[in-house]
Amino acid sequence: MEISAAGRLVVRISAADVGKRVSVRRLDETGGPQQNFTDTVGVLTSWDDGVLMITRRDGERVRIPESALVAGKVVPAEPARRRGPAASYEELARITARGWRPVESERLGEWELRAASGFTRRANSVLPLGDPGLPLDEALTAVRQWYGDRGLPAYIQTATGAAGTQETLCAELEARGWTREVTAELWTGALAPVADRETAGVVLSRDADADWLARYQRKGVSEVALRVLKSGPSVWFATVPGEDAPAAIGRCVVDGRWAGFAAVEVDPSLRRRGLASTVMAALARRALDEGASAAWLQVESDNAGARALYDGMGFAAHHAYHHYREPDVSGEAR
Repeated sequence: MEISAAGRLVVRISAADVGKRVSVRRLDETGGPQQNFTDTVGVLTSWDDGVLMITRRDGERVRIPESALVAGKVVPAEPARRRGPAASYEELARITARGWRPVESERLGEWELRAASGFTRRANSVLPLGDPGLPLDEALTAVRQWYGDRGLPAYIQTATGAAGTQETLCAELEARGWTREVTAELWTGALAPVADRETAGVVLSRDADADWLARYQRKGVSEVALRVLKSGPSVWFATVPGEDAPAAIGRCVVDGRWAGFAAVEVDPSLRRRGLASTVMAALARRALDEGASAAWLQVESDNAGARALYDGMGFAAHHAYHHYREPDVSGEAR
């Protein structure tokens, strides 16, 4: 916290710092007999009518009355990473988007509108990397019209927690009634340690065949879904054969220095036997052969088992990402 020359805590932020990453200390207003303080770090997304709104790394918005502020300062836009490859949010956003392509897309300024008949939110949401070229309300109207014409709900994929992410856009969407439905994290790590494991029994293929699909959690995969699954610069599918269905599967897309892992799934009766790490190791070795050196993957915030596995492999969270769904306004004309 900022401390003055006289040794007192001071507030060194103002409404002019909206959009910057800040650290504040506020008085806990629970009314207890003792004065307690709470610290909050995040992006200052608004300061109106005596109230600050700060968006934390995980996307949570914290409301702080100005009267409760004890200290505050602007802090670096992104904390130093303790491990893993260095990468900007924009680089990772573009890499992950190339590894999971929609079947249809259209530009709205620097936003990309993506659709794939509803198969996964990632392939059916707006990727807003920059300026849409229109005032925000007009851009959102155009987004809703575009998805409505395709019989799809409008989603916008945003991110928080790294330099260049979209805390301000998240706040603007929430103010307009858009609902955050899903939050997950994108993790990164060095690729070589992932490959340094047993790989016996893993079969690699360029195709998601019937056996692979038999283990895939999304049943009844359509032709559109197959196009998304096979999209990307260099895609590999891994299978550990089983009796009635594969014991484990995985997918990897190689794009320059990056290898992205997805769809790592294991027969529930065979979990905790190292099959997930075996699948990832086989895919990592192939990615290393193609020149990759860094890895990324996406993991749900509440998937404790997967998070523990990836942490043990050397991965760490880079940023959180969210999918905001359009307001449900019955009878509204598109």
